Amino acid sequence: MNASFWNGRKVLVTGHTGFKGSWLSLWLQKLGADVVGYALPPHTKPSLFEMAAVADGMTHIEADVRDLDRVKAVLAQHRPEIVIHMAAQALVRTAYADPVQTYTTNVIGTMNVLEAARTAAGLRVALMITSDKCYENQEWIWGYRENDRMGGRDPYSSSKGCAELVIGAYRHSFFGVDEHARHGVAVASARAGNVIGGGDWALDRLVPDILTAIMEGRAVQIRRPQATRPWQFVLEPLSGYLTLAEKAWERGPEFAQSWNFGPNVEEVRPVSWIVEFLTNYWGDGARWDLDSAEHPHEDHFLKLDTSKAKSLLGWSPRLTLATALEWVVEWYRAFQDEQDMRAFVHDQISRYERLGETE
Repeated sequence: MNASFWNGRKVLVTGHTGFKGSWLSLWLQKLGADVVGYALPPHTKPSLFEMAAVADGMTHIEADVRDLDRVKAVLAQHRPEIVIHMAAQALVRTAYADPVQTYTTNVIGTMNVLEAARTAAGLRVALMITSDKCYENQEWIWGYRENDRMGGRDPYSSSKGCAELVIGAYRHSFFGVDEHARHGVAVASARAGNVIGGGDWALDRLVPDILTAIMEGRAVQIRRPQATRPWQFVLEPLSGYLTLAEKAWERGPEFAQSWNFGPNVEEVRPVSWIVEFLTNYWGDGARWDLDSAEHPHEDHFLKLDTSKAKSLLGWSPRLTLATALEWVVEWYRAFQDEQDMRAFVHDQISRYERLGETE
C-alpha cells in the first residue's frame, strides 16, 4: 500500500464502531485521511472504539445501515471518494439467536450502501467487506478461491453468501466494468475472517473468550478444539483492503472483483493450537477445559486461497500466527496496565508499517 495515497482522501467507513472498523479508522486517521464513520453505537462494553477515542479524529455518525434514506443522505452530504463498507452482524452464534437482524443487516444493509452509491457524486471506489464464510463449505483441505460457489449452512454464513450475490448483481447491473467511463465507480468485495487483535470484546469469538477468561482467572472453555480457521492479525486484511482500494482507484475495471485475504497455508491452525499457545504464552496458571455441552452447527474446516491477492495486488501477510498472538497478548497486557490504548494501537500500526518497508 502507498501511505501517501490516503493523505487528504475522503473516506466513508461503515461499521467504524466495531473491532475491525475501529482499527481501520485509526489507521486511516494516522495516514491523514478525512474519515467519516457511519455505524450503530459499539455493541460491547468495553469497546475499542471508546477506549481508543476513535471518534476524536473523524466525523462520527450514529445510524443504522438498514436505513436507506439515511445512508443516501450521508453520502450526499459528505461526498466520499471511497466507501469501505464494514457494518455487519458478525457473529455466527448471534445469528442463530436473531437471524432476521443478521440477514437484514448483512444483506439489506449491503444493498443500501450500493444503492446509495448509484447516485453518490464524486465516489470512485466502493469496497464491500464480507467474510470468508460466504463460501459453500465442503469441509475440504483446499483453500477456497474467489470463483467458488457461495453458500452457508448457518444464518451468518448464508447472509454473507447472499451479500456477495447482491454485490455481484449490482456490479453487473449498475457498475459494469465495460461502462466504467460512464459511472466511474469500481465495486470490489473482500473476503477475510477469523481476524484477531487487541480490543476485540465480542462474545463467542475464540481469542477474546480465551483472554477474557484468563484475565478473570477462569479456565477457558473450548467448544471445538479441532476446528480449523484462517486466523490472521487484524492489520493483515486491513492492509489488503487499503491496497485493493488504491488499485481500484487507479485502474478501476481491472480490480472491480472479489478478493480473498488470509494467512499463508502453513499458518492455518486448529483451535487447540491457539489455546495452547495463548495459555502458555500468558502463563500465570492460565488453563483451558473442553466444553462438552451441545452447541449449534459451525463449520469444521475453512481455508482461503490468497494467490490472486498475492499475484495481482502484491499483497502478502507479514506476521506469523505466533507473532500475531504475541501482539494480541501485548495489547491486553497494556489494557490491564491502563495504558493509553489509542497510542498503543498507533504503535502497533507503526510496527506493522515498518515490516512492510523491509519487504
